[in-house]
Amino acid sequence: MTDYAFGIDLGGTTVKIGLFSAAGELVYKHEIPTRKEDGGKHILPDIAEAVRADMEAYEITPKHLKGIGLDVPGPVLDDTIVNRCVNLGWGRINVVEELTELTGIRNIRVANDANVAALGEMWKGGGRGHDDLVMVTLGTGVGGGIIVRGKILGGSNGAGGEIGHMLVNDSETVLCGCGKKGHLEQYTSATGIARLAREALEKTDRPSALREYDKLSARKVFDQAKAGDELALEIVDQVCRILGHALAVIACVVDPEVIVIGGGVSKAGTILTETTARYFREAAFHACENTEFALAELGNDAGMYGAVKMVL
Repeated sequence: MTDYAFGIDLGGTTVKIGLFSAAGELVYKHEIPTRKEDGGKHILPDIAEAVRADMEAYEITPKHLKGIGLDVPGPVLDDTIVNRCVNLGWGRINVVEELTELTGIRNIRVANDANVAALGEMWKGGGRGHDDLVMVTLGTGVGGGIIVRGKILGGSNGAGGEIGHMLVNDSETVLCGCGKKGHLEQYTSATGIARLAREALEKTDRPSALREYDKLSARKVFDQAKAGDELALEIVDQVCRILGHALAVIACVVDPEVIVIGGGVSKAGTILTETTARYFREAAFHACENTEFALAELGNDAGMYGAVKMVL
């Protein structure tokens, strides 16, 4: 009988559950809602029930299940303990202990979602063929993951790879979502890019197609930049300069083979990667100048792939 494993991506709205063969092929995937009420106490029982149902449907016995990998939107200690996860209503919780008790499955590993997505991209996505990787995800916020010699760099507090909270502007007066100021997330996330665009339009009366929109978004900024709009091009240049210089700092520390850019903003494509790479090389230590840049390939499935990779 074939061996299987589960890769589970626990998000604030849905839980994505992937059943994989031991060879790493995705057999089946589905979603269940993330029930955050009552302090998130229903989440792990719901996951356990979904795992049991999938095992029954595919006639998988415990001895043919290699394990469960799970990612969560928060810091994780020792691949087991979630150290406070506000989005789920969790405080400090030993996820491995509780999920083992609920399922009877012994091989369970847990890690931060951004780190796990980086592992997935290293394994089956934009970072294939590399063991040393930095991934930055540009979405509503900015996340990141660092892979060294094929392993997640989680850090002593489970906060390794929190790229979005690097200080890049010590004169900023607006607060970041974390409560501090001047962080990368404030300039290179989708919301940050839209904010920069609004500020640019307020500072000048120069003509721009961006003025035609009632509500600005990162996608509209990049679309107009591709169309040649001068103000949009300047905003994209500003965003990529900030991102490229921040990544150059990271490269001095971990010296990755490849930097993978994911998240919704990455759909902008090569205008994002090429401009960011140009500013990266401008600022990088000479030994890191030739670091590759790539776009993420797995999209919303990266978490599932990375999660199952932890147990295979």
